[in-house]
Amino acid sequence: MVVSPLLRAVIMGPPGSGKGTVSARIIKHFGVKHLSSGDLLRDNMQKKTEVGILAKSYIDQGQLIPDDIMTQLVLTELKGLDRYNWLLDGFPRTVAQAEALDKECHVDTVIDLDVPFETIKCRLTARWIHPASGRVYNLEFSPPKVQGIDDITGEPLVQRDDDKPETVSRRLQAYDAQTKPVLEYYREKGLLKSFSGTETNKIWPHIYAFLQTKLPDVSQKNAATPR
Repeated sequence: MVVSPLLRAVIMGPPGSGKGTVSARIIKHFGVKHLSSGDLLRDNMQKKTEVGILAKSYIDQGQLIPDDIMTQLVLTELKGLDRYNWLLDGFPRTVAQAEALDKECHVDTVIDLDVPFETIKCRLTARWIHPASGRVYNLEFSPPKVQGIDDITGEPLVQRDDDKPETVSRRLQAYDAQTKPVLEYYREKGLLKSFSGTETNKIWPHIYAFLQTKLPDVSQKNAATPR
């Protein structure tokens, strides 16, 4: 029996590009272990580990967490996944992090969600919430019956600071400045696979077809179409 080599994949994309949705589908269909640097960071801060306390001190000061701290956090976790196919999400964010990852393991492919910034702005700024219940409305997909008003209580809806147009623009600019060099780094190595589009459901079949060339679908052997 020939044992297939393990897949080491990275997923990249700006905030609001659908990374969470796509990652969940990759996990479901291909049974890979998903490692999100954001989840890992929150977990360590909650457990008050040495790295978690250190990372929180930077966040509390409004500073970026230094490369060496993020690298230590992620690489330590990856050591426990050495027998699994994995998908890395949220790391590397800088070229220094990408180089550190390369020293520890060989990355096979980098999936880049190339969604236009204008689409993301519309997607994120269309989100409004009812603070008391946490109900979320989207002006494009699931708007309230009366604009600005919660359907059930009649109370006003608010927009989270993260979803305000000026904040969204800032987050996208920061992603562009920080991550473009990482995309170039992987493009030069021939590992970058970009999937362009404005809708996750239209991008997904292409990602699915690409990954099928590397891994079997473990979800339902007889499923007619990937969902």
